[in-house]
Amino acid sequence: MTSPGRTERLALTGVLTAEEAAATVAGIAAVQRADGAIPWFRGHHLDPWDHIEAAMALDAAGEHARAEAAYEWLAAHRLPDGSWYAAYADGDAEQPTDRGRETNFVAYIAVGVWHHHLSTGDDAFLERMWPAVRDAVEFVLALQQPGGQIGWKREPDGAALTDALLTGSSSIHQALRCALAIAERRGEPQPDWELAAGQLGHAIRRHPERFLDKDRFSMDWYYPVLGGAVTGAAAKERIEADWDRFVVPGLGVRCVSDRPWVTGGESAELALALWAMGERERAHEILRSIQHLRAPDGMYYTGYVFEDDAIWPAELTAWTAGSLLLAVAALGGDEATTAVFGGSELPAGLRVEPDCC
Repeated sequence: MTSPGRTERLALTGVLTAEEAAATVAGIAAVQRADGAIPWFRGHHLDPWDHIEAAMALDAAGEHARAEAAYEWLAAHRLPDGSWYAAYADGDAEQPTDRGRETNFVAYIAVGVWHHHLSTGDDAFLERMWPAVRDAVEFVLALQQPGGQIGWKREPDGAALTDALLTGSSSIHQALRCALAIAERRGEPQPDWELAAGQLGHAIRRHPERFLDKDRFSMDWYYPVLGGAVTGAAAKERIEADWDRFVVPGLGVRCVSDRPWVTGGESAELALALWAMGERERAHEILRSIQHLRAPDGMYYTGYVFEDDAIWPAELTAWTAGSLLLAVAALGGDEATTAVFGGSELPAGLRVEPDCC
């Protein structure tokens, strides 16, 4: 088991003790394969976004070698166009189970790589990973639409699906800013990326009609805030507007507004968004409220159907545990995590709209 001494930074009153955090980190480590891949759980699939989320949690816990192995897995198995498939059986790169290539999955490597660099100060790692980050960003921006939004994915046959998801595009907004930070660190300015980030942020803030209507899903509610496109008074207004629709006091956050199902991942991500807004107490309360999802081994169940008093599905996912640890790390002041999710230290991209409209 991971030593509690290494996870003292993840102790948070009313949420986790250092010993509990160590058990959660050990649980994620136990899911990781010898080649660095981190599936949802052993025997299930790996998707690149959740693989990175778990790797970031390992870095927040000081498990830098394990996190680096996760990024090296991505670098070793990227496709010729710079992307990754959407899913691999148990993290086996030779067994893709979904050959679609989703833009938000591909872009997220920039967030993870920048987080790892901030956690370790390892410039050599940044140099090794730069081609993977650069090519991933280029793959993603090839699907940017004239209105700034990012098309959802390429189908297995290569056809572009140009409909855009607000949650996915918001995640890409954060990823583009991290990619710009990496480029700046390397002394390779990327003005096209700056413009793309500005256009994307404008679409997220001002043009909801450019995205598929997924209003029922809580991620579409908080992700524009979590991804850094909506800030300040506008962020607070957005969160307040639908708080009662999605938050179940004492239990967490609904995945879908009209279903009696709260989920750990969405709850932890909302806590991160609240922290980024300066709403620390409410973030803390959300994290406290989902401890009923904690299993005896320190991992977290995906969700809970409260009308039936039933854990569902009965699976313990590395990414749910990872999102919880990242939220705890942000509230605890971990510098790499606060820099990546706080946003104030990331390049903003070129602003393409007047302040008034």
